[in-house]
Amino acid sequence: MLAYRHAFHAGNHADVLKHVVLVAVLRHMNLKDKGWRLVDTHAGAGGYSLRSDYARSRAEWEDGVGRLWARADLPPAVADYMALVRAFNTDGQLVQVPGSPALAQTLRRAQDQLRLYELHPTDYRILASYVDDTPGVETKMSDGFEALRSTLPPPTRRGVLLIDPSYEIKTDYGRVVAALREALERFADGTVVIWMPQLQLLEAVKLPQRLQAVADAQAKRGWLLAGLTLARADARGFGMLGSSVFVANPPHTLQATLKPALPWLAQVLAQVEGATHQFKQGRGAA
Repeated sequence: MLAYRHAFHAGNHADVLKHVVLVAVLRHMNLKDKGWRLVDTHAGAGGYSLRSDYARSRAEWEDGVGRLWARADLPPAVADYMALVRAFNTDGQLVQVPGSPALAQTLRRAQDQLRLYELHPTDYRILASYVDDTPGVETKMSDGFEALRSTLPPPTRRGVLLIDPSYEIKTDYGRVVAALREALERFADGTVVIWMPQLQLLEAVKLPQRLQAVADAQAKRGWLLAGLTLARADARGFGMLGSSVFVANPPHTLQATLKPALPWLAQVLAQVEGATHQFKQGRGAA
């Protein structure tokens, strides 16, 4: 959706969860020398200034990375992510946060590839300027949902697909399910990471179950669902309660990496009493 700008939400609690998972997945991919490819269907601008008018208008980062910045008791998975955030703030002040492309660019090696897709023209220009002329990295101002045919499977048969639309239009929910199905048809053992908002909306409530059904039928190495419920809806039933990340074909290291981090994040990022975390797994088609 071209009206959507992630800069309003950069560094919030949903970004924290999504990026903790993504960093853990890419760290696992780096355990082998063989190269991997990350396909990011909704890449955004790559990085975000917390001093911009967008970020300051809502200051959502204050209840996300802002709560983690000065803490010394971070679980290993969170500490790994925050170390990358600190690398973007070399003067010791939290003034910018990396998006998924910037995190992946930091973690990629010479043999690894990034395929980044973004439709918003302004965000695309920022993204392209960040990774312009980087060997192994391609950016396109096009619909990332349409890119699976040309990007999967990667030549090395090692890859990650990151799907993170705005969900501001209801058709995104169906397109996410269709994208998971197509990705697993093309690359049955590829890792697919999908971020989802927790909303009091029928499409949002049903999405995790729909993804689980696809992964149960098609994913060779099962699936994993990690979530944080941190807030309550307003009197009209609006507002994001939290978010979750669904991973088809998760790395075998991901469970042990995330399990200690989730309850800690639920406690530290809670916006109301009774904040909780969720962790589920399924065996998939294998």
